[in-house]
Amino acid sequence: MEKISNFMMNRRQAVALGLGSAATAAVLTLAGCSEGEEIKKDDEVKSASPELDAKAYDELIAKGTTASDTDIDASEWAKKVKSAGTLRVGGVKTSTLFALLNEKDNTVRGFDAGLYQLLTRYILGDQTKNEVTQVTSDTRESVLQNDQVDAVFATYTINDDRKKVISFAGPYYTSQQGILVKADNKDINSVDDLAGKTVAAQSGSTGPSILADVAPKATIQEFSTDEEARTALEQGRVDAYVIDITMQTGAMVKNPGKYRLAGDAFGPKDNYGVGLPLNSDGVAFVNSFLKKVIEDGTWAQLWKICIGDRAGISETPDVPVIEG
Repeated sequence: MEKISNFMMNRRQAVALGLGSAATAAVLTLAGCSEGEEIKKDDEVKSASPELDAKAYDELIAKGTTASDTDIDASEWAKKVKSAGTLRVGGVKTSTLFALLNEKDNTVRGFDAGLYQLLTRYILGDQTKNEVTQVTSDTRESVLQNDQVDAVFATYTINDDRKKVISFAGPYYTSQQGILVKADNKDINSVDDLAGKTVAAQSGSTGPSILADVAPKATIQEFSTDEEARTALEQGRVDAYVIDITMQTGAMVKNPGKYRLAGDAFGPKDNYGVGLPLNSDGVAFVNSFLKKVIEDGTWAQLWKICIGDRAGISETPDVPVIEG
């Protein structure tokens, strides 16, 4: 069987991305295999295009809805943003699928970026009126606590510890953990194989604690950023890298044939939320916004442009139920 190099992913890994059966089949086709069955070269496959369609993305964001004055006046958080004339966002610019800076036009595009740009348009009527402060897994809470940003969009997992110091709107996406190894690595094929290995994880993320539970005999080496962790993997300083499988998929889209996912996705479901100041009434406002973009189909279109088309996946995943 001739493998298609863009992806090496099994059914449970695909399911961990929130994909239904048809989408899972598409991912397995891209991987060059289905459960126990070979896929012939002439079988129909939906081709993946790693490059984001910037024109389609920009047109979608430009069509985003705007909030009424009544809705804004009902929220102290939204009124503050409206008065300032800028939505201050904690985010990243290096996540292939969720928020990546295009240096040619100096625009950040991706699933998270699209949501905060749509929110900017919703409040201020102009999607460009946002200011991004780059955050890491370690700084996402502090930028909210110190009033450096109004909201954090950064594949930010909702959990009880974080809810003690900040609040969350959402969730707007669901994922699980995945193990990334170099494509030629034959030694690691499951969580059990991490015993005795050095495994990268992002400090401040859920990865280190999950790894401590499921792979207690692994040596965990923490890095501040995704790029630092993957560089360590490429240089052989670590044997594997564990983080949300959505992030791993982005790395594979960006670097076809360079990596593979080792074994099934694992750990609790990661619900991504929008970080907001503790007890902020912005939670209700942003949740109302999220419900609107889900109900009018914008969420699904954004997912297709940022993730589905680029990974060759035709079926849109289920949207998590928004809390509150």
